[in-house]
Amino acid sequence: MFGRLMHYTFDAFLLSAFLAGVKRSTGITPALSLVPNKDVRHLIESYLEVGEYAFDFAVVFLGRSRFFERKR
Repeated sequence: MFGRLMHYTFDAFLLSAFLAGVKRSTGITPALSLVPNKDVRHLIESYLEVGEYAFDFAVVFLGRSRFFERKR
């Protein structure tokens, strides 16, 4: 039971980070204005902010690693 919960949590974390990457590279974001409930909309915003934080952390971490290089 606990393992399954951890697995779903990690999957949700990866999905949030993926959506943050899509937002950064294309500008496409979920249409939160279509969510009628203010509390649910706030919950989704918080969820997406976790992905933004994870994406930023990964960029900084990998940018400082000698095994990765930035190509533009």
